[in-house]
Formats: sequence, C-alpha cells, structure tokens
Amino acid sequence: MSEPKMTILAIGGHVGDAELTAGGVLAHHSLKGDRIVTLALTAGERGVPAGQDMKEYRAQKVNEAKTFAEMLGGDSIVFDIPDGELQDNEEMRYRVCDVIRDVRPNVIITHFKNSMHKDHMTTHRIVNDARFFAGLASFEREKPAHFAAKLYYAENWEDAVDYVPYVYVDFPKEAFDLWVKAVSTHWFVTGSKSFQYLEYYKHLMRVRGLEARKEYAQTFMVPEETMRIRQSEL
Repeated sequence: MSEPKMTILAIGGHVGDAELTAGGVLAHHSLKGDRIVTLALTAGERGVPAGQDMKEYRAQKVNEAKTFAEMLGGDSIVFDIPDGELQDNEEMRYRVCDVIRDVRPNVIITHFKNSMHKDHMTTHRIVNDARFFAGLASFEREKPAHFAAKLYYAENWEDAVDYVPYVYVDFPKEAFDLWVKAVSTHWFVTGSKSFQYLEYYKHLMRVRGLEARKEYAQTFMVPEETMRIRQSEL
C-alpha cells in the first residue's frame, strides 16, 4: 500500500511570502508527491515597480502565485483584498476557515506573530483563529469541519523579532533548485532594488542546512502551547 499523501497549505499576507519562507520545504514535498496549496490574503501590489500601473501589477502578482504553485504541481489562491488593507476581523477568519475546510490540509504554514509589517501580524492572528474555527464541528459553514493537526510559523526577515528556530526541515539540492526556478518567476524576488530577496533566502537556506548538518534547510516556530519535548530519560 502506498504512503498516504500529505496536503500542505502555506498562507502569507502577500503573494511571495510563503513562496520565499517555506518554498524549499514546499518544493521538497511536491517532489515526494504531496499536495501544495498557497493562499495569499492580499496580492502585495503596493510593491509595484516604478512606472507600472498598480492594477496591472496586482494581476501580475496573482499570475506569479499561480505559476509558482503550478511548478510545484499545486494550486494558488489570492484573496481580492487591497495590499495594506487586510482587516483583523471575524469575516477574514471565516474566509480563511472556509479555505482550510475546502483544502483540508494536514499542515498549515504561516507568519510568526511579530513583524515590521502589519499585514503579516494580522495574518498570523487570522490563521490561528481560522484553524480553530475550521476544526470545530459545531461551527456550521458550507464545508464540513477539518482540523489541521500541525501549524508552523515560517522564518521571515520581516518577522524576526523574538523568532527563534524550533524546527529544522532539511531538503536536497533537487528541491532547492526547483524552488530557485519557481520563485524566480516573481518579479520582486529578482528585481527589487530595496532588498535582495533571492540572495538572502538562498544563503539562509544554506546556513540553516549547515546548522542542521545537512545541505539545505528552512526553520519554523510552533505555537507556544505545543513546545514540548517528551522523553523518559536524559
């Protein structure tokens, strides 16, 4: 009997957040035959290149999310919420809850709680509550309840305050190369003048890999209530 396939739902405040911070791990799981779904709560269109229309750039970002996901054999979802205007309210929690119930992931990856970017912090809070709503059978929505057993917070240079790596997930060069190819389809990753995203995350994956005594790795935090290491002896 073949091993059951895993579904991973990676949720970012903007298109590109999940693709950068969890992309190597997502690429590795895609190569193993697992299902990958990305959800961006906004497109991130306010990072529009100079001289380009913001509406056109939003459409470009949505297409970039689709391209990345498809290169990993997966799917992408981008909400129609303006960048920078993500609301920390129940409606957003219900929308994300509905996606979780539809996708039915085993694992959810999202932002850490602290960030220099308000959309990232808001996304963190939304996802935590939406995961709870999605798993509550008595909370009636269109789709049946589903609880994602594992929740991880990805390492992001914008979400660095108090972030301490808790879980290291390593992956081979084959996954790294697929990630580089896929994430390079995002303009801001290779074209931004404000930050060298691709170089930063390529080197970070190598550094974390060295720390894990492997070639490449990405790190994650977990909810504080799950930070337990169980053992019977030293």
